[in-house]
Amino acid sequence: MLSLSTLLMAGLAASGATATPVEVARRATPTVYLAGDSTMAKTGGKLMGWGEYLPKYVTVPVVNKAMSGRSARSYTNEGRFTEIEKLVQRDDIVIIEFGHNDGGSPNSASDNGRSDCPGTANEVCKSGKTGETVYTFNHYVEAAARSYIAKGAKVIVSSQTPNNLWETGTFQPAPSRFVGYAALAGKNVGSGGSFLDHFQAVAAMFKKLGKDKTNALYPSDHTHTSPAGADLVAQAFVQAVSRDYNGTTPLKGFLKSPVPSVF
Repeated sequence: MLSLSTLLMAGLAASGATATPVEVARRATPTVYLAGDSTMAKTGGKLMGWGEYLPKYVTVPVVNKAMSGRSARSYTNEGRFTEIEKLVQRDDIVIIEFGHNDGGSPNSASDNGRSDCPGTANEVCKSGKTGETVYTFNHYVEAAARSYIAKGAKVIVSSQTPNNLWETGTFQPAPSRFVGYAALAGKNVGSGGSFLDHFQAVAAMFKKLGKDKTNALYPSDHTHTSPAGADLVAQAFVQAVSRDYNGTTPLKGFLKSPVPSVF
């Protein structure tokens, strides 16, 4: 009996097409690429990033390219956005989520190489340590997003996850400025881009969980969750996608059923 790949190739040859079986499969099933920091990345021990749990809830492959300690600036300078650009194909989906390491000022002599220039447009700064030109969060994120869209991929700009919102004993859901920056970036890249407010989705989940259950998800500090917490953060992301939380995203058609309900 002929294999499916052989039958596909025979049909393509008869029609004069030259696509390979791999290309056929790729068009039918996009790959999701993740770009972010430690809250998304594979870490280990008592901690884990939510990107490691996303495959449980979607029907398409997920490639987690998030790296601990990175900001939009350092991820750019290390060539990590470019690495994804070389891999991405038409109809693939890239989720970009930064913010935890993007604060501070690059102007200081002790510039950590992660702080973005303040602002949301074409503002530029000079690193007080290296003299390099430093751009805004939006510049880095939007440039990466447009490079993927130019290749026919789709982009979800996701706002950063919140820190422990029950840390002080009372619920304090005030977002950082990078949540608004991410929303603006998702809008600015135009067709092919979208925004998902992961911060608000997780905040709603934490409010529902309450103080004690939320605190238990942060075994080391107020930023990084346990594996159980990371799984819940992934579920909040998927639920937000399913509800068109900030408008429809390209991931909606690839959710497994039943969709989690955590907020």
